[in-house]
Amino acid sequence: MDDSKPVLSVEGRIATISLQRPAVANRLSPEDVRTLRDHVLAVNRMDHVLVLRFVGAGKYFCSGYDIGSLGGKADESAVNFGETMDVIEHARPITIAAIHGGVYGGATDLCLACDFRIGVPDCDMFMPAARLGLHFYRGGLERYVSRLGLNAAKHLFLTTDRIDAQTMLRIGFLTEMVAADTLQARVGELSTQLASMAPIALLGMKQHLNAIARGQLDVEALVRDQHRAETSQDLREGAAAWKEKRAPAFTGK
Repeated sequence: MDDSKPVLSVEGRIATISLQRPAVANRLSPEDVRTLRDHVLAVNRMDHVLVLRFVGAGKYFCSGYDIGSLGGKADESAVNFGETMDVIEHARPITIAAIHGGVYGGATDLCLACDFRIGVPDCDMFMPAARLGLHFYRGGLERYVSRLGLNAAKHLFLTTDRIDAQTMLRIGFLTEMVAADTLQARVGELSTQLASMAPIALLGMKQHLNAIARGQLDVEALVRDQHRAETSQDLREGAAAWKEKRAPAFTGK
């Protein structure tokens, strides 16, 4: 098995985590999962980074967790995997999954943990947990229901049907679909657009929107973030740039 772990790279305000096991469809080993978690936590500490992208090498985006590694410890493995997907959902930057091929099993939850999921016409997905005898973990079940709705979540989990890109787009698994030869450019364009926003408002609204989707809004935290944005230098800069018809230069202060 290719022993290349996920690789983190950072360029300006944009970070990218690349899955690097194309020979096994970027299947995630326990060590890969730990590396993903470490990378996301490292990016969280980089205050200048506003966007985090997930990409995969080769034909597939990711074929999910390495089931062969369970070794009789399925509960422990599922907990560790699920906790890492929660870390991705709660990542400080805005997250984008660039889905250029198949995405299967636990990798579907990695994508759902991201804020944007851009796919291509040839991508597809399925969730084989019931076929394998695995009971999915809480965070993943909640993401499926909050992002896709109960009916779509039941269909995917209980039938294990494989669905194509058009269906992924229709049910909201994909937030956008583009031609395969434009995926990289579109992800770059969206990354640059997001990285140009005012950090306090951008990152605050991401977290509160996710909380609202889960029915877990912290109203006091929302009010604090609103006040922080309303008294920020960035708000004054944004208003001035709008009036002067120029691009704002936000600092996150």
